[in-house]
Amino acid sequence: MVFGSLLLGKSVDQWQSALDGYKRVPNKEIQEILKISYNALEEHVKNVFLHIACFFRGENKNYVIEILEICDLNPKYSIVLLAEKALINIDERDCIGMHHLLEEMGKEIVRQESPSEPGKRSRLWFYEDICHVLEENTGTSKIKGIMMNFPEEHEISLSANSFSKMKNLQLFINRNARFSETRVDYLSNELRLLDWPECPLQTFPSSFNPKKLVEINMPRSSLSQLGEGFKRLQNLKSMSLEGCKFLTETPNFSGFPNLEDLNLNYCTSLVEVHPSVGFLDKLICLSMRGCRKLTKLPGRVHLKSLESIDLSRCGSLKNFPEIVGKMESLGEMNLSRTAIEELPSSIRYLIRLYSLKLSNCKNFTNLPCSIYELQNLQFVYLRGCQKLVRFPNKVIPTNSNDIAGSLTLPNLSHLYIEGANLCEIDFLWTLDCWSRLCILDLSGSNFVRLPEWITKFVNMQKLNLVGCKRLLEISDLPPNIHSVDVSGCISLERFPKLQNILEGKELQRHITMDLSNCWRLLDIAAHFSDHFLIACKQLSVGVVFPGSEVPMWFNCRKNLKKPVKNCDISFEIPRDFRREKKGLALSVAFETPSRFGTLYAVIHINEEQIYGVMFEFGSTMFESTHVWLLYVPFCKMDEYAKLNQSTWPLPPFMCRASFYRHYDPLYFKSCGVHLVVPQDGGDIRSSRLVGCSEEGGE
Repeated sequence: MVFGSLLLGKSVDQWQSALDGYKRVPNKEIQEILKISYNALEEHVKNVFLHIACFFRGENKNYVIEILEICDLNPKYSIVLLAEKALINIDERDCIGMHHLLEEMGKEIVRQESPSEPGKRSRLWFYEDICHVLEENTGTSKIKGIMMNFPEEHEISLSANSFSKMKNLQLFINRNARFSETRVDYLSNELRLLDWPECPLQTFPSSFNPKKLVEINMPRSSLSQLGEGFKRLQNLKSMSLEGCKFLTETPNFSGFPNLEDLNLNYCTSLVEVHPSVGFLDKLICLSMRGCRKLTKLPGRVHLKSLESIDLSRCGSLKNFPEIVGKMESLGEMNLSRTAIEELPSSIRYLIRLYSLKLSNCKNFTNLPCSIYELQNLQFVYLRGCQKLVRFPNKVIPTNSNDIAGSLTLPNLSHLYIEGANLCEIDFLWTLDCWSRLCILDLSGSNFVRLPEWITKFVNMQKLNLVGCKRLLEISDLPPNIHSVDVSGCISLERFPKLQNILEGKELQRHITMDLSNCWRLLDIAAHFSDHFLIACKQLSVGVVFPGSEVPMWFNCRKNLKKPVKNCDISFEIPRDFRREKKGLALSVAFETPSRFGTLYAVIHINEEQIYGVMFEFGSTMFESTHVWLLYVPFCKMDEYAKLNQSTWPLPPFMCRASFYRHYDPLYFKSCGVHLVVPQDGGDIRSSRLVGCSEEGGE
């Protein structure tokens, strides 16, 4: 039987079965049998097969295609053909697989190019072969690719002449080898891919002029400059020098017309970039995060293909460039933690911008009026901009016929202005995102009243007003609000909507409310009642408020003699219990000496977890004991149980509610549960739990 011929065109499973059956055949005989199918391939397909066998087994298909396209090998066609002939397979993760016998065959074909001298082979991947070639300077022009991906990290001693004879080297990929030399005198000008993290070279050889280079990936390298050869790289598409802390200057980018991705993150010695970077027509991604000494960008930019720019953590950068003409591709701009003081009015030309991040820009004082012209802006982050005290006034457009152009931020959905010290929020009234805004964070602001027009934001789900210490009144809430956080609003005393909710008059949706340290709302918090729980029905509700104990009307309560770090309370669900239109109220009184963290409540049935919920503290520092009260309808527990493949037993059965917090200390003073069973004309307090036991905490 001619094994390779018979299996041409067969399925992967048929190949696998046949290959496994030949494990007892002598190795040399197997290789000769398998080579029959290999020999039938076209030359460029053979090259793709050998690259995969030597370098890329197990790698992502798209990554392999990208690299082999650099080498002019038509990999898309070749990979499809190899898969059809079952010489490779593509798994569910889109990675290229190959039977180990086929891999060995491919590697043996390369070995046989020069059995005794690895420097005369086309590809090198084995540690001892690479060491021999580089340390003994035995490389030749035959070598086209070197991949260092060893089972464990190894050190290789380079010399200045290690690469001097490798005139045709196209791929150099180092995954885990370390090198001792800081200088080489020659690198091949045929290189297409230079992937050398932590490269010890301080600069490239003066003769290095890699005109065919498509990708350079050298993060955390010792380079201080790239050298004279990096002037006209017409084919270069990607350059990553992330973490090159000695890099002090960049090349003139005008010679890189096809550059698409430039990564200079954490180049901490870089003071400025060449002005030509501002006019790269094909640049898609520009990232310079963490360049802490960077003080100067180009004065003007026009990057028509740019989709994202990241200048975050450039702490010395004070000015953002003027934008020349429309940039129709830019969607994301991150300027967080920079020293930028204002944005130019020319940001109006960022017509596709949907995300603007300026968080923790301590010197930022001014947004231009033109920000209102950004029709696609969805996410605005201005957290920690302490000097931003007001938003600009809206300018009425002169062209009244341009209706769409007159809309003000119509697509804004997330607005974060935490810690910006806003003294007034009337600008919100002028926005045209009434139906889009869903998250609004005004925490730390200095306004005194949240006006009635906040109800116009009909789809707002989350409202954060944490630490608004001058806030006196919340006139109303948006109609579909799910989460309200007013913790630390120490002056807040008028909140009519809250009183109505707690009295069960206005509760139409799931809601969580954090009233931590709102001392002037204590009288309103006292309005918690059985009517509130009845009104909850199928809605889940959670409220945190200042208080010393679980409400007295809870029919299963546990008062602790001393504070404990976790608390359990057990109870029995009665025999006549029906889950429909019923729920369980839980409450715990606690105190904590620390900020941040999460408080958990878990419900067990017959010691199997049936539901869990949590409350995140955020940055709140509790000044005294607080109470967490939550209501969980049994329909919610049903959904949770189904997700966890749990089932409800028939009543009667035992339940246990547990309250705890991981890691940081938190002390419980009392806890309780209350079975909510609405009865016509009756009082839910008459629906007593039975078998309530006060288990100790620890």
